[in-house]
Amino acid sequence: MNLRQFEVFHAIMRTGSVTGAARLLNVTQPSVSTVLKHCEAQLRFRLFNRVGGRLQPTPEAQALLPDVEAVFSRLAAVERLTQDLAGGRLGTLSIAAAFPIANGYLAKAVATFLAERPGTRVALQSLTSPGVVDRVASREVELGVVHEPVTSTEVETELLVHSSIACVMRSDHPLAARPSVPVDALAGHPIVTYLPQNLFRATVDRALAQAGVAPEVVAQVSLSLTGIMLAQHGGGVALVEPLMLRTLPFPALVARPLDPPIVFETVLVRPRGARDSTVLQRFVAHLRRTLAEEDLMPAAPRALKPSMGRENPSIGRKAGPAGSDGPQRPEEESAPWTTRHRATGRTGPRSGTR
Repeated sequence: MNLRQFEVFHAIMRTGSVTGAARLLNVTQPSVSTVLKHCEAQLRFRLFNRVGGRLQPTPEAQALLPDVEAVFSRLAAVERLTQDLAGGRLGTLSIAAAFPIANGYLAKAVATFLAERPGTRVALQSLTSPGVVDRVASREVELGVVHEPVTSTEVETELLVHSSIACVMRSDHPLAARPSVPVDALAGHPIVTYLPQNLFRATVDRALAQAGVAPEVVAQVSLSLTGIMLAQHGGGVALVEPLMLRTLPFPALVARPLDPPIVFETVLVRPRGARDSTVLQRFVAHLRRTLAEEDLMPAAPRALKPSMGRENPSIGRKAGPAGSDGPQRPEEESAPWTTRHRATGRTGPRSGTR
């Protein structure tokens, strides 16, 4: 018996007549009769006897029915699976992100996404920024979320959100009363900032120098969270990315924007040339809605564009210390970047991306 014959047999067993089977299958009655006739000829035994205008299944048909029903039950399950996959309700996602992102709004987005789609499974890795880009480039994960710049030629990036460095300090600090903190107002205050290997450090130092501030740096950190914890214990004003204040309870701390602001971009990172699965498309849309709910200045998605490139495409980036959550210092200054773009600037190994 072929699948079409199975289908006709199953329909007749359900409805009790050729007419009912034809209506159920949305075909003509003669076509059902023809398939049934050929089926019985191949089997060399009758499946139905006509009794009182209805088809009465033979013992052979009754013996076949459980196995045929099992076949159609599996087919129905496959159909439901394809519908769920098409609707993004089932599937697996593999995501990697820099520490403060993975443990901040990304964790919330993953949790709420899973609550809406119980059939979906997610693997979420919290890594250094270079580690995230390497995982994406090697296609070990489908999606990465890191801070710009990204220079690997094997990935593509898409602007997700604008972020900024802030002054994180205790609420009783003299600067906490200000709605924003002028950079020159930091003069004379103990400062916690990033290690020199972190690209944010160069940006912070440049802002301080332009304001004529010789900072009293009392501590240097690789992770934003470490700087926040130092501020929590009165170690000074932490000039760090303040995202973790939205995630973990720090009732004694406040974050104030700098004036002028130090702004950078957070991007989605995908393998170069890869097409998003349906579930990944749905997740990215869900992530953007989460950012909107968190009032985190979400950026509208942009079309893929080639990178502007850099003057020296062979220039790499030094990986920072293990656990660094920001991009790492380039060997030379890079040219402006475009988004969503194909990241350029490396012909060497991937491991030194950020």
